[in-house]
Amino acid sequence: MSEPVSISQGIAARYATAVFELSKEDKKLKQLEADVDTLDAALKDSADFRDLISSPLYSREQQAGAIEAIADKMKLTPTIANTLSLMANKRRLFVLPQLLGALRGLIADEKGEVTADVTAAKALTKAQQDKLAKSLKASVGKDVKINMAVDESLIGGLIVKVGSKMIDTSIRSKLSSLQNSMKEVG
Repeated sequence: MSEPVSISQGIAARYATAVFELSKEDKKLKQLEADVDTLDAALKDSADFRDLISSPLYSREQQAGAIEAIADKMKLTPTIANTLSLMANKRRLFVLPQLLGALRGLIADEKGEVTADVTAAKALTKAQQDKLAKSLKASVGKDVKINMAVDESLIGGLIVKVGSKMIDTSIRSKLSSLQNSMKEVG
């Protein structure tokens, strides 16, 4: 792991632990989870938001003002809003994606869940996701929350990552494997 990534994860872990403990103490874990989902969606959907948290061109005051307005508009809990404001004042907003990931992990641990990152060639229906979650629960022994992504280059099949385990049943991977064995023969 490179040093900047390690430093970012360390910073994010400290903020995540503090936010999680405060939310747990106030019995507001459901609101915290909703805030994490809201911020995660905003990061995925808005290039301007990603620029705001990562660009050194914005001053502390500009970042803090923008974060305050965003927190009001998204109706974030005071704990998250204050944390984001503190991060803006300390020039630490760049760790927001890692913070959200760390918070997801802490919330999942608290609920006895595990997250499965699933990549498919086309979007799975709700019924298919439920069936996959049920199959994974039988294998893992915990409730499984599916984090779905679509990658059409897979052609077909799935790539499922649960913790450190990865199952790749994609046609792209099978074709790649076949191509490698053909090279060994010829």
